[in-house]
Amino acid sequence: MISYRAIVPADLDRVTAWVVTEPVGWIPADRYLTELAENMYRPEWTWIAEVGDRVVGRALWWGPRDSAYPVALDCLDVDPAVGERTVVAAELIRAALAGFPGPVQYAIKVAGGWRDDPATSVAVEWRRAAAHAAGLTQEVERLQFEWTPADGVPPATGVLRFAEASDEEFLAVFTRIAEGSLDAQARANLAAKGVDATAREEMDFYLRAPGKREWWRIAYTHQGEVAGMAIPSATPYSVNVGYLGVVPEWRGRGYVDELLAEITRFHAANGESRITATTDVGNAPMAAAFRRAGYRNTEIRINLTSDLRP
Repeated sequence: MISYRAIVPADLDRVTAWVVTEPVGWIPADRYLTELAENMYRPEWTWIAEVGDRVVGRALWWGPRDSAYPVALDCLDVDPAVGERTVVAAELIRAALAGFPGPVQYAIKVAGGWRDDPATSVAVEWRRAAAHAAGLTQEVERLQFEWTPADGVPPATGVLRFAEASDEEFLAVFTRIAEGSLDAQARANLAAKGVDATAREEMDFYLRAPGKREWWRIAYTHQGEVAGMAIPSATPYSVNVGYLGVVPEWRGRGYVDELLAEITRFHAANGESRITATTDVGNAPMAAAFRRAGYRNTEIRINLTSDLRP
């Protein structure tokens, strides 16, 4: 009989001995222990499936160091010897979710072209099926990009003017950019919550991110009209592109390239050696902009979350 529980400190050796052998992203012992010490992994967020005293499944949940609850499932694996891995994995997710009141996300990280590789496809499919069975049925595939100085710093063209602005001004631009967004999460939020709540949540997310508020810029045309905004930001692991967008009336003029270039120049001027960025597979214009700017696609993330309700 299989049981499911959060670990206690005495279980750490058994948890960190786990190795994932399939071609998906996973958390090795050194990273887990480092971030455990930083309070981003925690015993009460680390769940195992057991048969007797043998660990047969592992789910590592991650959250910001000051968070009361985790926000992401970083690593999910089940010993193939147990038989139906999907069933065990789904129960492992459900058991943890029962104690996590906030929204969570599970990201399956794979190389590009994963559908053409049988081993990767199998590894994705049973994990995806488990997540769906546990209620994480909203799915978006995202491209992860990376820039380094060797990719070149885009020159300033002067096409747009960038300036600091108040929170109220930024919130107004967030609201305008939400209209017609190609981002799947933004579209789901708009349908479930409306434009004002969506804009507020987007802004609050970046205010909480490790990036600094003074980095944010609104972009203006030479006529002084708002064209969009550029928000250089950061994760706990690296600086990133954060958020950029063009207001509806100025779309189709290539301004996305100017906004991305401004963010890239900003981080490069601060001496950063790596900038990361993500966009939905379905957001072809943004993916093309990243590639034009020298960003390289390094992996694909299949993000699974619970359905949003009005």
